[in-house]
Amino acid sequence: MSHRVHRAVSADGTEISGRVHGQGPPLVLVHAGLGDGDLDCGELASLLEDRFTCYLASTRNRGLSGDSDEVGAERDVDDLVAFIDGIGAPVGLATWSGGAIEALGAAARCAAVSAVAVHEPVVVEQMDEEDVSRFEAAVAHMAGLAEQGRLTEAARDWMVDWANAEELAALEASGYLEAAGRYVAVLLGQLARLDEDTGPGPTDPSELARIEAPVLVLQGSETTGRWLLEGVRHVAEHVADARIREVPGAGHSCMPAQPEKLVDELVEFFAPRLADVPGR
Repeated sequence: MSHRVHRAVSADGTEISGRVHGQGPPLVLVHAGLGDGDLDCGELASLLEDRFTCYLASTRNRGLSGDSDEVGAERDVDDLVAFIDGIGAPVGLATWSGGAIEALGAAARCAAVSAVAVHEPVVVEQMDEEDVSRFEAAVAHMAGLAEQGRLTEAARDWMVDWANAEELAALEASGYLEAAGRYVAVLLGQLARLDEDTGPGPTDPSELARIEAPVLVLQGSETTGRWLLEGVRHVAEHVADARIREVPGAGHSCMPAQPEKLVDELVEFFAPRLADVPGR
């Protein structure tokens, strides 16, 4: 099936694009660190497209979007804001993990965002020394595999820390890990420049306090990592209109691996809040 493509131009001139599925009020689906719009959100869109017009946004250097040497969280937020503004109507935003950084950043800046759902947002402010040490070791190991050209292994190695066994098996069977291998270098480039970001990031309490849209913070019942659970509470605590809901049977990577587990929560949250928004 062919789908139309939504295109926009980011603040620095980079084209930001994504496929569009379905009909109904607009819902922008945002990928996390290793994927793109189609990889992370394509299966979820197929489950939602009878209720919403699903826009599968990809930030720069991914998917159908243009390439740029200018990378980082601030650029990703710029990309998503441009993509949303180009739709020309109020939208919902749904994402997971690291995708929450740009989604929450866009929600703080963009009046067109009517509602946001984030599944287990990555919140760097909640990392302790042990978390930082493990994170740096994972990045170094992924980089070592990438240098040897073992990109699928590098993608799998990275996802071991983010997916449970059932999710990892699903990602492997679907071809996600092999496809995501092409973004290992993109992710490594972004991670290498984390320290270059200046000022408060999108998950800083002062930035979260700027979000006026209602935010649903989802937490999987099978997720046990302290850092991820603290991130859920951090966002809910600092956004004015936020609520936490537990997703039965879900782990951290259910959006790309087992999206059916999120559908009921997303429909229940977005349907009334986007009911008056015309489809595109």
